[in-house]
Amino acid sequence: MSNQATPLPLNGIKVLELGHTVMGPTCSMILADMGAEVIKIERAPKGDDTRRLPGFAVSFFPLFNRNKKSIALNLKDEKGKEVLRKLIASADVFMENFAPDAADRLGFSYKACREINPRLIYCNLKGFMPGPYWKRPSLDNLVQIMGGLAYMTGRKGDPLRVGSSATDIMGGIFGALGIITALYERENTGKGNRVISTLYEAVVFMVAQHMAWAAINKEPSVPMPEVDAAWPVYDLFDTADGEKVFIGLTSDFHWQRFCDGFSFPELKEDKRLITIQDRVDARSWLIPLLKEKLVKLSKADLITLSQKSKIPFAPLMRPDQLFDDPHLNESGGLVQTTFPGDIQTKMPKIPLRIGDYDFNLKTDPPEVGQYGRSVLADIGYAEDDIEDLTEKGIVVAN
Repeated sequence: MSNQATPLPLNGIKVLELGHTVMGPTCSMILADMGAEVIKIERAPKGDDTRRLPGFAVSFFPLFNRNKKSIALNLKDEKGKEVLRKLIASADVFMENFAPDAADRLGFSYKACREINPRLIYCNLKGFMPGPYWKRPSLDNLVQIMGGLAYMTGRKGDPLRVGSSATDIMGGIFGALGIITALYERENTGKGNRVISTLYEAVVFMVAQHMAWAAINKEPSVPMPEVDAAWPVYDLFDTADGEKVFIGLTSDFHWQRFCDGFSFPELKEDKRLITIQDRVDARSWLIPLLKEKLVKLSKADLITLSQKSKIPFAPLMRPDQLFDDPHLNESGGLVQTTFPGDIQTKMPKIPLRIGDYDFNLKTDPPEVGQYGRSVLADIGYAEDDIEDLTEKGIVVAN
């Protein structure tokens, strides 16, 4: 748990999250880690469906919902809606990432919420910006495919999504950036504003470098696995013990240090390998030669020599191996967390440093309705009223 001595930067900011799966919870988790009071509005009585997702998605809820409070509301009941209206009146931020127009149908459109609280920052996290696609349902895989990312990741004719919920996470990050910017603007105007962050446009932003390449070269971009090498050595190499290590030599200095550190004087002196372009042109025979030489070394030896040579390198790692990464542990990049079922683990902090602030764990992911009673008390509900709402199933609050 955090032992933060001074208030975090977003201390005093109240955020209402009507979010699920990855995009919305990522956005509000960033704000929560930075000190905002995030109240997760879940569906009564069972809470967010993300809590019960199987397979690949089993990690979504425990990972993206730390440092939050929970209250579950029946928003089909007028009394449940009244609770949310009171929360909106006291909040700084209202954030939702449900299906197109879902919040509007419930009576919580931007216009309706702004009438309740003119200072409110209202954030829609959607698949698409307003336009022809605005009301389309969306998924991470879907926008990776239509936004060109899957094409660039796989080989021609075999598109491949990247190995994480990258666009959901990126969309959530841009949402948090927009919210913080709107809060800053409010300091000058005294008024709230609307923020929209989307999956599709996030993907397009990520592939912009390939769009730019196509514009410059007047031809379609080439998928990354088939792209012509821009650097002389930028490859994975097998080791004697069956592991793989990436080495990137992108400058003359890298090449010279590599040849000296690995005791390859014949390569350093080879007249065919003097310039970067020489070495790019020689890749057809140079890379097989290097693979033949480096496969004689163990992973540990290859890493040691790369470190001593001060060249870019990276051992190929699985996500589960990152728990024991010495840098992440010694730099404070991981935080001890308890997942449901009393699973003790370490999870990454947000990859950000601001002064001496420690964006640490304050509370583990909440149970359904956890901290909900204090949330209701803060907006004026008496204990008898809370009991009545919970007994009628309008609210789950513990």
